[in-house]
Formats: sequence, structure tokens, C-alpha cells
Amino acid sequence: MPSRTTAAATPAAALLCAFLLAAPAEASAPASVIPVTDAGELRDALASAQPGDTFDLADGTYRGTFSTTSPGEADAPVTLTGSTDARLTTSGGGYGLQLDGAPHWRLTGFTVSGGQKGIVLDRSDDVHLDGVTVEDLDMEGVHWRNSSSDGSIRNSTVRNTGHDGRGMGEGVYVGSAGGTDDRSDNVVIEGNTLGPGIGGENIDVKEGTTGTRILGNTLDGDGLTGANYDDSWVDIKGNDVLVEGNTGTRTTNDGYQVHQQEPGWGCGTVFRDNHSDLTGAVGPDRYAINVTDYDAQSCPATVADSNTVVGGKGLTDPGVPVG
Repeated sequence: MPSRTTAAATPAAALLCAFLLAAPAEASAPASVIPVTDAGELRDALASAQPGDTFDLADGTYRGTFSTTSPGEADAPVTLTGSTDARLTTSGGGYGLQLDGAPHWRLTGFTVSGGQKGIVLDRSDDVHLDGVTVEDLDMEGVHWRNSSSDGSIRNSTVRNTGHDGRGMGEGVYVGSAGGTDDRSDNVVIEGNTLGPGIGGENIDVKEGTTGTRILGNTLDGDGLTGANYDDSWVDIKGNDVLVEGNTGTRTTNDGYQVHQQEPGWGCGTVFRDNHSDLTGAVGPDRYAINVTDYDAQSCPATVADSNTVVGGKGLTDPGVPVG
């Protein structure tokens, strides 16, 4: 098991600590910085994580699948961090990293590759990814599911997914198909590079979810397969989604699609300042923003005139107002 280290207290800090210990409220334990150098140490650390801990991954390859059920706390999250040369690598099936009932984590900097899925969040709220790389997977890259809310992925790269060829290689996947019980709400997807080689939509937002924010991403659809209707960078079936400031290239059909997969869902999406290049698209629709079930009263969508498009048939399908 890697050792825990804490900073020595100054005399003033020691007095403050003694005062807090004497007070009725329970004092929090000092956070630990835990160096991790191999797969065994990583498994041990994930199993014993305490709120406020930081696991610092040394550069190198960590082979196998990794998971934790250890929760952080809102004011003392658990952090797993490393450089892009710290690689969690899986061969065969399984997930590179799964958080299951483990809210309040921060995942930063490292790489997850190989295996069935990359980073999977189950029943884990307030999990934030920053600067991670997820690549070379049989299925999807990063998945919020089982009502994992209030998380984010920022400044990260997802590429080369869906190697099993079934069109189930979404880059970032929010929620679950087949019903509306998965309330993975308020997920922010911002400033990422998605693609090339994503064997599904770059981003898929499922029915049952609300409040996803898709902001300032670079989207590349060169891996689209056409299986399971993946013919756009982004497929939205959740409610009240904001899509703003994204740039997309290389698609087989549309840029963004909005569907009403379940009654009352796929409504309220807002599109602002997105820039779409549909050059080379050969699908039947070829719109930058295809809102398939638009209804101004029961299922609205907003398409601002700050969105632009090159190629294709136009900015959005007939009947959807722009302005």
C-alpha cells in the first residue's frame, strides 16, 4: 500500500487544531497525498480512498481494470491525477476506470486506453474530468449513467473508440437508452477534442437527462459508422440542453440531431454560435442542426442566427425558426 504523507503543522496551526478538536464540531482529518507507482498500489489506493486524498500517478503503464466504491465529500473530493504518460491500459473486456457509488471525485491528466469502455460513472455525482485522454476502446469513451449528475469533462481528448464495429463507440455518453429512469443531469462537456476515429456519435445525450451543457468542443465525425443511426456529431434526446461555441467537421449526414425518443423528451435545446462544416456529407438530410420533432409549443428548440454552416443543405430543417 502506498504511504500517506501530510505537511507538518506550524505552531499556530497546532493551536488552531487543538481549538477545533476541543470544539463541539468534529474536525476534518488532514488530506493525504498518496504516490502510486504500479497497478497493485493503484488498486489498494482506490479501495482505501478517504475524502480529501490525492492519488498521484507516476508515469508508466498500469495494466488491468480499475474501480472504486469509495466516496469523497463535497468539500473534500478525492483526486486521481497524473500526466498523459500515466496510462491505465486494459486488454480484453472490462472498464478502464469505473466509479460506482463514488461521488465527489476529480480525475485529471492521465490516459485510459484499451478494454471495452474507458471511464464509467455509476451512481456517482459531482465527478469532474479535466485533461484526461481516453482512446483505443471497443465501445464508448466516457459514460455518465445510473443517475450520475452534476459532473463534467473539460480540456480532454477522446478518440479511436468503437473498435468492435457495432456503432456503440460514442465519445461522451450521458444517460441510458430504453426509458427515462436514468437522471444523469447537469453534465458539462466543455473544451474537449472529440475524434478522430470515434465509432459512434461524438456526444450522445439520452432521454431522461436534463441540463447537459455542450460548450466549445472540437468535433470530428470521421469515425461514424451508420450503425444505430450514428450519422451526426451530436445526438440529443434529453431536455434543456445548451449547445454553444462548438466546431464540427467531417460527418456522414448532419451536424447535430435532436430526437423525441420518449414523449416529452428531446425538448428545449438551445443552439448558439456553433460552426459546422458538412463538406462531403452524403446522407439524406445534411443539415447543420436537424430538429426532427420540433413543435413551438410542446417541444421547442432555439436555433440562433449566430450558428454557421458550410456545405450541406443549410443551417436547419424547414419549419425550425432561426433568429
